Amino acid sequence: MKIMIIGGSGRVGNALTHDLLQNPANEITIAVGHPEKEAAQALAALDHVTVEKLELGIIGLPELTNLETGFDAIYFVAGSRGHDLVNVDSFGAIKTMIAAENAHVDRYIMLSSFGALDIDSWLNNEHYASLQAYQAAKFMADDYLSHRTNLNYTILQPSSLTEEPGTGLVTLNPTHNAASNPIPDVAAVLAASLQNHHTDHQVITMEGGQTPIETALDQL
Repeated sequence: MKIMIIGGSGRVGNALTHDLLQNPANEITIAVGHPEKEAAQALAALDHVTVEKLELGIIGLPELTNLETGFDAIYFVAGSRGHDLVNVDSFGAIKTMIAAENAHVDRYIMLSSFGALDIDSWLNNEHYASLQAYQAAKFMADDYLSHRTNLNYTILQPSSLTEEPGTGLVTLNPTHNAASNPIPDVAAVLAASLQNHHTDHQVITMEGGQTPIETALDQL
């Protein structure tokens, strides 16, 4: 498959790239704002990986459509870490969805935030005190993808991410946001979702758990 990972040089994107490369038939393009940085250059050195420059804040739809043309699937795992929520996390993401439809890309997988579409769970909630604007940005992107596109989407909404070794064990669609997620497990769920049809047109919340990833996805 030809796969584009937008934001592929970040923590999740890097792990996701290596997971997808386990299938030697995959050809991966990493689209990032700063391809000259060390993380992007390290990925560019891998077989079956190409790095392209993508500045979400300034690229127009014709150019973005051209960039996304020819791909079988697009992952959006980019994030501004609060520095440019509109141009990256919300409208930036939405532009990539519009371009994906224009380019006739069917599969689109979004990395989001726990419960972003459930406004009552985070609005004015002390647990999300410093994340109100971020959750709002993710709500807008998730809502557009799930209600205003014809893309075959999967939206993965993990709870907090940790830089711990992966366990391969998860809980999907937990009733509340409690346990955290090792980044390798989030990447593994994203990778496994690509061709698992149980994830088609699904919004999935996630936290660490006791169920093997493939089993948990098959139970959706």
